[in-house]
Amino acid sequence: MTLLGARMLSKDFGGLHAVRNVDIDVPEGQIRALIGPNGAGKTTLIGLICGRLAPTSGTVRFADQDISHLPAHRRIRLGIAYTFQITSIFDRLTLHENVALAVRRLGGDPATEVPAALDRVGLLQHQRRLAGDLSYGHQRLLEIAMGLAQKPRLLILDEPTQGLSDSEIDAFKALIRDLKSETTILLIEHNMSVVMETADIITVLNFGEVLAEGTPSAIRANPDVQAAYLGTG
Repeated sequence: MTLLGARMLSKDFGGLHAVRNVDIDVPEGQIRALIGPNGAGKTTLIGLICGRLAPTSGTVRFADQDISHLPAHRRIRLGIAYTFQITSIFDRLTLHENVALAVRRLGGDPATEVPAALDRVGLLQHQRRLAGDLSYGHQRLLEIAMGLAQKPRLLILDEPTQGLSDSEIDAFKALIRDLKSETTILLIEHNMSVVMETADIITVLNFGEVLAEGTPSAIRANPDVQAAYLGTG
């Protein structure tokens, strides 16, 4: 089943075509990576999917429903969770309180669901610390815990390994593989080892358009992708 789909999706900012006629289909249970050079349109496309931006033209469908013009909070209710490229935590609340807010948003039980979410990302021992006292990398992990606490059907992760150490990145790869049985994942990531080792399918954007799409091995061997992004062309 196609969980997320877009057809001829475009977004213009004045004379700038940030996203142009993008078609994408993400089946349920897939890990889909979205890559491309800076300015390729990745963040804009994600904004269109999660409801932070309205499309200039085209459609977004989720679970066979047209959500093109639904606001972000309605999409959260449908099962879309998005972690921001710039952390969106509450600095003066504890880790436990941050995740509890996400749990309560959907009527869950913080007593059991908060510790479980923090444990998944390796932060349970820090649950009483203030979120603002964490390193940037651990704040990203807290964001993931907040996303997981919403039990999403689609989890969108925007540059989740930024600021993580090598050992934390290895743990993140294991977490993503483990989550595949629970949720569909759309991963925006510059770390190619993370992308190549976790993604089922990779979509490459360039100048707001889909340049290529395929398995990690096919994308690695694609000469257009090598020239535009991987730096080997």
